Amino acid sequence: MNETHPGTTGRRAFGALAAGLALVLSACGGSGPLDTGDSTTGAGTGGVALVVGSADFPESQVLGEVYAGALNAAGVRAGTKPNIGSREVYFRAVQDGSVDVVPEYGGNLLLHVDREATEVSAEDVYRALPDRLPDGLAVLEASTAENKDAMVVTRATAEKYQLKSIEDMAKVCSEFSIGAPATFAERAYGLPGLKGNYGCVPRKLEPFSDGGGPVTLKALLSDQVQVANIYTTTPSIVDNDLVVLEDPKNNFIAQQVLPLYNEARMTDKAREALNSVSRILTTRDLLDLNRAVSGSQKQNAKDAAAAWLKDKGIVR
Repeated sequence: MNETHPGTTGRRAFGALAAGLALVLSACGGSGPLDTGDSTTGAGTGGVALVVGSADFPESQVLGEVYAGALNAAGVRAGTKPNIGSREVYFRAVQDGSVDVVPEYGGNLLLHVDREATEVSAEDVYRALPDRLPDGLAVLEASTAENKDAMVVTRATAEKYQLKSIEDMAKVCSEFSIGAPATFAERAYGLPGLKGNYGCVPRKLEPFSDGGGPVTLKALLSDQVQVANIYTTTPSIVDNDLVVLEDPKNNFIAQQVLPLYNEARMTDKAREALNSVSRILTTRDLLDLNRAVSGSQKQNAKDAAAAWLKDKGIVR
């Protein structure tokens, strides 16, 4: 994933900066992102049993509201602390108990706690996490929902070349230009990974800096590029009937959504409520939730989460 994406591991360097900033704020008597009582249901005011945090991007925020809504529906009083910051910041918040649980992405969580991790499949990543997490932290069940890098083609290209997977694409890779961030040329999962795992060497890399956004999409739809690096929960995939190519050799590390939590205050009832979300949450659900909060509807995260919880029967 590129540096600007919510799940990226490229933000590790921000950890030192965030720590220094926290010290400055403390010395000046200012307040950090966890010091306010500005929560959707009163977290930080003593009115809740569990505090659900989220990172600084819409998908994480709506997932945080989904978790809090499911907890409240199960009789566990919960509130949210949205927009805490990058992984370095919210991970530390779970460690120190400022928040009790956050939505996470399995692969990048593993790489955050173990930079040398080699696990890539969903099963291996999930199996590795318990032993790599610091004492006091744990994860609950993983959903099938993923937000990860993917190779995406138009329906016309998929049908023309009979493409279902990156393995299929490898057979005609030399005819394709790939639209992706410039860093795709060097990252392990980028051109080196496509070559090493699939023997795929494209005709050209067209660098775009919008992280699979409208510029990349326009290039794909106009056939300027024949394949693009787009995140799997980007609404434009469904909206434009694009095809996400399967990745049987796990070139892109699995990124199942799952709750990361502090064991200190987590009850069995709370665990079951959060697991109930993971058991039904799909990548298509993430797409729909992202569209609700970031598309033309412009719903706030709490309303979008409430509608999803009701639709799934978690909230009556």
